[in-house]
Amino acid sequence: MELETIIDQAAVFIGYDSTNQWLYVDWKGEHTQESSQATCMLMLDSLRARPCAKILNDNSSITRTTVELSLWGAWWLEEMRSAGLQYIAWVYPRNFDARKATEAVVQRIERPVVATFDDVASAYIWLQQQAHS
Repeated sequence: MELETIIDQAAVFIGYDSTNQWLYVDWKGEHTQESSQATCMLMLDSLRARPCAKILNDNSSITRTTVELSLWGAWWLEEMRSAGLQYIAWVYPRNFDARKATEAVVQRIERPVVATFDDVASAYIWLQQQAHS
């Protein structure tokens, strides 16, 4: 995966994959609700700067998180959808206590389509199979 760097910070790397025409977001380290919301806003800014229909959202490098999906998250997903996002492949952190609650929320989201994965390879394959609409 060859990436054009959009943002490269200690907490996140965001790049554009021109081969697959999607954003790749690599979250790193510890994340709180506040840092997660700030990173999500960077994702929104990146999507607006490099419009595309898909995001590979890789959380596998997160070492600790206290994040839960909230009303803010629903607002953010709607903003992402409005910016053109149709599909997001979300790779879970290795140690994620809120998985069951998150799955319940994700199942209710219609647009963009959100699919969750335990590894980047599976997320990558799924995202490649999704057609632009």
